[in-house]
Amino acid sequence: MGELDSTNLQGKKAIVTGATRGVGRSIAQTLVDHGCHVCICARNADQVASVVQELSTEGTIVEGQACDVGNQAEVKSFFHGAVEVLGGLDILINNAGIGIFAKVQEMSSLQWRTVMSTNLDSLFYCCHNALPTMQKGGGGFIVNIGSLAGKNAFPSGAAYCASKFALVGFSESLMQEVRHDDIRVAYIMPGSIDTQFGAFHNPGKAAWKLSAQDVADVVIDTLTRSSRCLTSRIEMRPSRPPQK
Repeated sequence: MGELDSTNLQGKKAIVTGATRGVGRSIAQTLVDHGCHVCICARNADQVASVVQELSTEGTIVEGQACDVGNQAEVKSFFHGAVEVLGGLDILINNAGIGIFAKVQEMSSLQWRTVMSTNLDSLFYCCHNALPTMQKGGGGFIVNIGSLAGKNAFPSGAAYCASKFALVGFSESLMQEVRHDDIRVAYIMPGSIDTQFGAFHNPGKAAWKLSAQDVADVVIDTLTRSSRCLTSRIEMRPSRPPQK
């Protein structure tokens, strides 16, 4: 893959998971704006088709497929189709995630498993399928979208926080495994973002929060650094949260 910069993102081949709204939607749009060919996925087929149409621009491949990233077979099928239509894979953005918030005593095993499969198992499935193509192509870049909940736990967040703490360990281990294959791995840990994620969306009262575009801009900045430099762990937080 070699050194990336803001000019040679043109023509790079990218997959973005959870890309029909919020952070994933902004990342996909920004990659397309930089000339990348992009394949997206999310659970809802109609939403995927709608976003593909919105993102499509002349001279750029934009495709999508419904996929539950917590389902190993669906991920394998999605990556096979994406790599075929893109003609390879340079960039993987693991963004898909879910938040279910409840006290441990009150959380069902199904809720626990849903969070873990979507937020954690998906990392393994997606990277497992991406790495052979990246290695064959001479390198690549994987960016995992985590959360400051991966270092700061909070009540009723046991499942979500556990999945994001695990993302940190997964990302750091994978980074060391593949760095000499010219595959760079980074993870981004945003704080409060003004999106419709989980139970924290408060329309009209969240101007102090990060925007989805803020995260997308950091993704591009990460991808376009000199190949000598890997910003492997990036923390983001609102500059001026409400005073307590």
